[in-house]
Amino acid sequence: MSQEHQGRPAREGDEARTERPRRPARLTFEPGDVVDSGGDRFFELESMEDPRELLARATELEHAFRTAAERAAEFQAVAAAQLTDARRFDRLSIADLAGRAGWSEDYAKKMAEWGRGLIAGGGVTP
Repeated sequence: MSQEHQGRPAREGDEARTERPRRPARLTFEPGDVVDSGGDRFFELESMEDPRELLARATELEHAFRTAAERAAEFQAVAAAQLTDARRFDRLSIADLAGRAGWSEDYAKKMAEWGRGLIAGGGVTP
């Protein structure tokens, strides 16, 4: 799904993406487990021997992380809109917002505008 279709402003270097089904992935792992092998473990993918199982699980994780990143971007936009709201006594300028978020000023402006649209439409929560 391209970012334009989602309403998200395109970042420099973003490429159009084909539409993919959204389904949550089970993120099964034990964050506190100590790995005996001494190496980093990534959702046990490195221990899967069947390439079909590996592809299915890696694809499932990729979808889950992409969906999480898109959702986080929506919350960034809402925060940008709130922080630059002229009604706030402590509002940030677009330049300050850009500096705080590590964005260009143009991107910060687009994110704040997108966030205002999300807020007007009921926000990003169901």
